[in-house]
Amino acid sequence: MEGFIIALFVCLVLALISKYLSIPAIPFYILAGVVLGKAGLGIVQSNEISHFFSEMGLLFLLFFMGLELKMERIVANPSKVLTAGFIGIIVDMGIGFTAAYLLGFTLMEAFIVGAAFYITSTAIVITSLIENRKLMSKEAETIIWVVIFEDIVLIGILALLSISDQNLLVFFAKIGLALSLMYLISFYGKEFLVSILDRDDEIPILFTFAAVLTTASLALFFGIPATLMVIALGAALATTDPDAFEQHARPFKDVFLVIFFVFFGVTIDLSAGADWVIIAVICVLAIISKLISGILMGIMIHDSALSGLEIWANMICRGEFSIALAVLYGSPVIATTVAALVIVTSIFGSFTAKYSTWMRRGIVSHRRRKALMHRPHAGR
Repeated sequence: MEGFIIALFVCLVLALISKYLSIPAIPFYILAGVVLGKAGLGIVQSNEISHFFSEMGLLFLLFFMGLELKMERIVANPSKVLTAGFIGIIVDMGIGFTAAYLLGFTLMEAFIVGAAFYITSTAIVITSLIENRKLMSKEAETIIWVVIFEDIVLIGILALLSISDQNLLVFFAKIGLALSLMYLISFYGKEFLVSILDRDDEIPILFTFAAVLTTASLALFFGIPATLMVIALGAALATTDPDAFEQHARPFKDVFLVIFFVFFGVTIDLSAGADWVIIAVICVLAIISKLISGILMGIMIHDSALSGLEIWANMICRGEFSIALAVLYGSPVIATTVAALVIVTSIFGSFTAKYSTWMRRGIVSHRRRKALMHRPHAGR
């Protein structure tokens, strides 16, 4: 219990520092876990309590993801969304999977690395756009389209990884039945749900907490992936009053998710056979892959490579969902690799997002100077 308290105190200090420096806290939570855990000082150990709270962090993260799925954005701009989305899948996931497989990872491990390459940190990206006052830019709209598309693809990835040796027909039939039931309850019980959320006592918070945990428990009981069902719950409840549900779920998500990241770091075993040269190559390629996909998106959607540079600068960060995939389906080596990937891209991406305007101005100024140097001199 003492180690648990120490970890929380360290996280509080790191949260204050990261807010002061305007950089993401996620990589520092993971680093704190590595330093305090088995790979470092060994004063904090994972136990049943930390495991429970970490699971809560993952569940509320996925529930939040469901609440924030805005399908109307995709319906309103289908061609642009699909263009940007498929560029990301082909480039980022393609480079990640190919590189990991060629570097010696198994097919499953390479698939998880490829997914980690592809899935951007929604939390970091949206927070960065707001803090850097870029939310109204044309590139921001494209970035938001892409992260929503990525969230939908993530659902498919989770479903694919959850199948294992189950009968496909039965598996998807159970999921379809559960989804139908959720949406029917949300549709026909909308007035009842809104009446609960409008209360000013503890009932809305208790209801939200109970809904997430009950859904996860029932999913496990019926042999359905709890991760998918919690996302589906969020998406179904988003048809009622998503802002209210976000308000009541946010305290759970924020606190439990910090514990999730810290104890992910605590469980990392640096002696598990991870090759740091390979990890370094993976991290560099993760940055390069987003540069390639960002430039392609900028050219194909905005007819501007500079817009692509802006998209890249704001979408380098990987985070919560990459870690979630590593926790759910990764080996110790994958956990170390993805942790390094998240730490490097989050820190590097926070600075590119903050100073992307300066980078663009520098490129424009360089082009102008180059054009002036090559301009023919006027005749006498």
